[in-house]
Amino acid sequence: MPTDPFDPFDPFTPALDLAAAVRRRELGPVELAEAYLRRADRLDPVLNAFCFRDDAAVLAAARAAERRVLAAGKDERLPPFLGVPLPVKDLADVAGWPTTHGSLATSREPAAATDPAVGRLLAAGFVPMGKTTTSEFGALPFTESPALGITRNPWDPDRTPGGSSSGAGAAVAAGAAPLAHAEDGGGSIRIPASCTGLVGLKPTRGRVAGATVLVEGLATGGAVTRTVEDTAAVLDALARHDPGSWWSPPAPARPYAAACDQAPPTGLRIGHLTDSPVEGITVDPACRTAVERALRALEHAGHHLVDAPLPLPPAAELVAAFTAIWNTGAAAVPLTDPDLVEPHNRALRRAAHAVDSWAYAQAVQSAQRFSRRLVEDFLARHDLLVTPTMACLPPRIGAWRTGTAADPAAAVRNSYPMGVFTSLFNVTGQPAISLPLHRDAATGLPVGVQLVAAPWREDLLLQVARTLEEALPWAGHRPPVGR
Repeated sequence: MPTDPFDPFDPFTPALDLAAAVRRRELGPVELAEAYLRRADRLDPVLNAFCFRDDAAVLAAARAAERRVLAAGKDERLPPFLGVPLPVKDLADVAGWPTTHGSLATSREPAAATDPAVGRLLAAGFVPMGKTTTSEFGALPFTESPALGITRNPWDPDRTPGGSSSGAGAAVAAGAAPLAHAEDGGGSIRIPASCTGLVGLKPTRGRVAGATVLVEGLATGGAVTRTVEDTAAVLDALARHDPGSWWSPPAPARPYAAACDQAPPTGLRIGHLTDSPVEGITVDPACRTAVERALRALEHAGHHLVDAPLPLPPAAELVAAFTAIWNTGAAAVPLTDPDLVEPHNRALRRAAHAVDSWAYAQAVQSAQRFSRRLVEDFLARHDLLVTPTMACLPPRIGAWRTGTAADPAAAVRNSYPMGVFTSLFNVTGQPAISLPLHRDAATGLPVGVQLVAAPWREDLLLQVARTLEEALPWAGHRPPVGR
């Protein structure tokens, strides 16, 4: 039954279930698009999840999907998500729509071509629903910007939904979209998933090819969803071999959705990391409790907990190598007025220009050596690693501003508790997923747990995630905004 008297279906229905209803002709793509656009109309004045809407184009794409469904023969194989609405993060191009990169300093001219990863999602049948908010250039794990305003968390509008896929997380959590495109260079899929109670998978480095390789492969595309099954099916759409990409492996031998339906092998070696990899960052007790719940569930499922710490590199060296690369993240973004770049990003740009090519190459080599050591040790000791997704609960709006008047780069340092566990695995390139396995007793806010697997083992990661989804279900959790 619908949960909203204005909608003809439950807006929190998983995307695969909506697609199945479309194929059975129980729901029409136009009906779906109109319902989610109405939800966005009602919820976005509070959340500010969308930064661009072209409802006429959305409905035209929905009508085209509807014609395809009605014309399909009985045995015709249709795209897996035909007719399902999908917002796109405003760091990725959609032909005919502007891409602001969350900045006042960029052009508002329509993009000439669609980003390859987004194109694969459209080929899977998704109807592009609009663009979602992001921090400027995706540099910070929240959106509070002059260009796009403040994006708020549907669990508590006084708090951030995380980022930089801020609007994606807010829209899906509130039921204004069934799932959403997202990207992750230091945690930007997993952080909003943790903040808003969603599932967020960062695939292995190179698994999802984009137009170019960004920030030395730290960044990758993906989605935020409500279920592990939706996440697996979206990865099937994205994990296509791209011969034009520098890094693009062959397509997996079998669909991730099929692997996800199988139970994982028993007796896996499960490691854990609950202390911050960077000294001086306190891990919130709720984040530790979330990991403990996950470990108990995995032990109950027949897996072995191993106390084998990772050989983490010296924090200062890791941060130095990461930031030397991270500071160049906006290098590919054309600017119409550099003077309008936000202060913290101007500071990052100055820092990047102060590093010569020799020092940059040394930072890349350092990051690769750190990655090799960690991955080799991981393979020797662990099958999976469990960590908090974040070291903190979703921060309050404006919390990042402390000290920024004197030093704009303090905005990045103030964000460390949000990304300290996630960014490590952007460096190693391992697949990692955030699951909404816990809620803080005092605030009711969701608390994510991160699972990390060996490179190219998204199949195992999804299988174990499905086990936890059944042991510690979250499907009935709905935020106050959108409930």
